[in-house]
Amino acid sequence: MVQFSSIFTGFTKSIAIRNGKKSKHDDGRETADALAKEAKKNEMMLTSSGSVAGASHNLAVVFSKGGKKGINQDRFVVWEDFGCQDDMIFCGVFDGHGPWGHLVAKRVRKLMPPALLRNWQKRVAHTVDGANGTSIDRSCFQFDIWKQSYVETCSIIDLELEQYADSFYSGTTALTLVRQGDLLVVANVGDSRAVLATTDDDGRLVSVQLTVDLKPNLPRESKRIMQSRGRVLSCEDEPGVYRVWMPTVEGPGLAISRAFGDYYIKDFGLISEPELTSRKITHRDQFAILATDGVWDVMSNEEAVEIVSSTEEREDAAKRLVESAICAWKRKRRGVPMDDISAICLFFHNIPLSKQQAKNV
Repeated sequence: MVQFSSIFTGFTKSIAIRNGKKSKHDDGRETADALAKEAKKNEMMLTSSGSVAGASHNLAVVFSKGGKKGINQDRFVVWEDFGCQDDMIFCGVFDGHGPWGHLVAKRVRKLMPPALLRNWQKRVAHTVDGANGTSIDRSCFQFDIWKQSYVETCSIIDLELEQYADSFYSGTTALTLVRQGDLLVVANVGDSRAVLATTDDDGRLVSVQLTVDLKPNLPRESKRIMQSRGRVLSCEDEPGVYRVWMPTVEGPGLAISRAFGDYYIKDFGLISEPELTSRKITHRDQFAILATDGVWDVMSNEEAVEIVSSTEEREDAAKRLVESAICAWKRKRRGVPMDDISAICLFFHNIPLSKQQAKNV
């Protein structure tokens, strides 16, 4: 247990101080947006394939490849030193769908990081002000603040998207991650997946799935959908692929149970509320993979971890993973148009596992 006020020491820099005093009408949006622009200018924000590293030991590498269904609708972002905090990083992958899915994914990618930062700063300030020296469990309160911040952020974003006509029959998933010191927080909306690579007691690298693929046929998801008068059905020409359908009208079905946009079916059980998980990172945890379903449709968690860990240069890990998934699509799903495939690999330590093990021998 620690004193509450000491929890945020070192990472509650005031955005207002950094960017000048806030105006009376500024709710934090302008300053959070300014920090995002500054991060991009200083090459601490990545929105195209490449790598980024900051003051912390994090190294994030990203790669994306369009499929055979038209324009690449995957979008992603990495923001190192998130909000000018040198112990924080934000990562996200967004898988658009529908005729304008690429626009919805791009919009959510732009909106989410500064909105989350704004809500997190607000809750940190409120919590510190009301703590009065209370002793609490650090990780529990950190996660609770992130959870509240994420839920509000996703709600605000979905309301904002409603003003755009292209979001009615189109939408996007959102899988995002925040690392704050040794705390890892993952928020999932849709069927992209986060997988952790960690070592077991024998020193072997194993995979741990951090998220659940939020499909309509999951019991808790289908229950909510049916209570909202939506239908969950698998068509004869797509055996095993369950979709959310409107109650009576024959329209487009959606193969995920949570998404941003898609307002044509939002009244029938589709939601944008994120599912959150957390983990305390230890010396055993090596890296995390965030990838769209184009990877997981043809590859197991264990295969993905093996590919990333065996890549000689870590800067090539995401590219190698995506290229391996492309080969798997050609081998396993002949005749099926390849999906867009995107991946982020976030390494937690500046020394690769192989060199760590060699050092300990």
